[in-house]
Amino acid sequence: MSDPNREPRYFQGLQQAAFMKLEHAASLKGLLKPFKGKGDLETWASQCFAMRDELIDMAQRQVLQQAVGHPFHLLPVELAQQTTGAGTAFLRWRKHDRSAMGVALWQELMASTGTPVNLLAELHAIELQRITLNMQISLLHTLGRQAQECASKAAKAEDAYLRRLKSIPPGVRDR
Repeated sequence: MSDPNREPRYFQGLQQAAFMKLEHAASLKGLLKPFKGKGDLETWASQCFAMRDELIDMAQRQVLQQAVGHPFHLLPVELAQQTTGAGTAFLRWRKHDRSAMGVALWQELMASTGTPVNLLAELHAIELQRITLNMQISLLHTLGRQAQECASKAAKAEDAYLRRLKSIPPGVRDR
């Protein structure tokens, strides 16, 4: 029986050093500050999308490359990148022929007596990494979209404010 607490041999999960390479990855300091208007919100949205894209790239280069290499390529299920219509990408389990996709495939792989015991801890580590990365990618995407939406609302508020100011006669404005 394999020790469930042993370190994976074939798969090395992302460590804090990999995340530190991402701009502003150490915190959400960009969220908890006073935004002064549309420009600040657009800038923060761009930063969120840039971090999301860097995280997707890191997932592809460091996680996916390992997960499709030896010995994992010998298994009936593979980890793959799926691009969504919303413009982001997630890691998904799928059959090699693309006939099925989802975490149920990973669960079947884990339950199968045909899966080598020495790969169980590896597959568990990959799944934990997949879950975490997908959450982080999703959150950054959502934060960026929310910031864009707020920037649009801030622009409309600014327009309404300026229209109202223009309608006030010059002498009344200064009172």
